[in-house]
Amino acid sequence: MGLTEHGDYLWKLTRFGVINCYLVEEDDGLTVIDTGLPGSAPRILRAAMQIGRPIRRITVTHAHGDHVASLDALVELVPDAAVFASVRTVSFLAGDTMLLPDEPQTPIKGGLQETKTVPDVVVSGDRIGSLVVMKTPGHSPDHISFYDGRDGSAIVGDAFQTQGGLTVAGVVNWRFPLPGWATWHLPSAVQSAKVIQAKNPSRLATGHGRVLENPAVKLAAAIALAEEKSGL
Repeated sequence: MGLTEHGDYLWKLTRFGVINCYLVEEDDGLTVIDTGLPGSAPRILRAAMQIGRPIRRITVTHAHGDHVASLDALVELVPDAAVFASVRTVSFLAGDTMLLPDEPQTPIKGGLQETKTVPDVVVSGDRIGSLVVMKTPGHSPDHISFYDGRDGSAIVGDAFQTQGGLTVAGVVNWRFPLPGWATWHLPSAVQSAKVIQAKNPSRLATGHGRVLENPAVKLAAAIALAEEKSGL
């Protein structure tokens, strides 16, 4: 599991070369974003030790297994860390996968993961430390992303991917098709991509692939392609 630093506050932890978790540095310690596949918790803790800061907060972008499967194990290792999640993710983690009446009634794709952990804080348009929480449904109904106004980093889970090239969730990139295949509702994903684009991020950190610096031009191209694919 490789640990790399990006800017002053962001660390990426990669497993199997394609699955990313992130650690965001704050004055009091670290916020972990996504916990990865089973077996990732000890690696996340070792990464925090390598950075030299304690884990104070844990959050997830959405409830797919490659993002939350190590949540229970990480909570066991750092029981004093506060766990944050969106209200929809809280439901999914509890095993309630029903769509709400105001959500597109498209079958949810990908493997939603039930956990023992019940998040301590439900977030919606709030902050987690320095991170602004953005609602970005599309890849899944519960998807959220984060924006760090200190340096413009956007940590976006599967709202985009950079593995094999930058694409919006739901646009199948044949060099790494899994996030595209696992996307719930492409039109919603396009609108969420625009929410992220509106922040004009200086850095795009995705759940799969490399961290992209100065992504504005590539973001615009990816969104234009997704609009074409979705018929918007």
